[in-house]
Amino acid sequence: MANVPADLFYTAEHEYLRVSGDIAEIGITDYAQGELGDVVYIELPTVGAKFGKHDVFGTIEAVKAVSELFCPVSGEIVEVNGRLDKEPALVNTDPYGAGWMVKLKMTEAAEKDSLLKAEAYTQQIGG
Repeated sequence: MANVPADLFYTAEHEYLRVSGDIAEIGITDYAQGELGDVVYIELPTVGAKFGKHDVFGTIEAVKAVSELFCPVSGEIVEVNGRLDKEPALVNTDPYGAGWMVKLKMTEAAEKDSLLKAEAYTQQIGG
């Protein structure tokens, strides 16, 4: 059974959003990393890059497949997890902790209200 923390927001494409003020931490869910398998490479944007809701902000490569990463809300990248360059497997071992991908300053904070809550996401993944 995948870990689905109750305090996060989720997308149908398996990204999560942890909100603190107007900053959103984004990564992929425990379910997603389990489906992908061993993550070998992650391509992330640079600080200052701007994205709209549902824009592709990067890619994640696993042994099985390469997948696009979708931005759950609009905003500007303020921090990128540099550890993932050398340690992409952090996404597998700690997706909600050390495996976070980017931090984004939200420009439309209300967009998060259209995302899935933990209960709805759990139902989506068959939990």
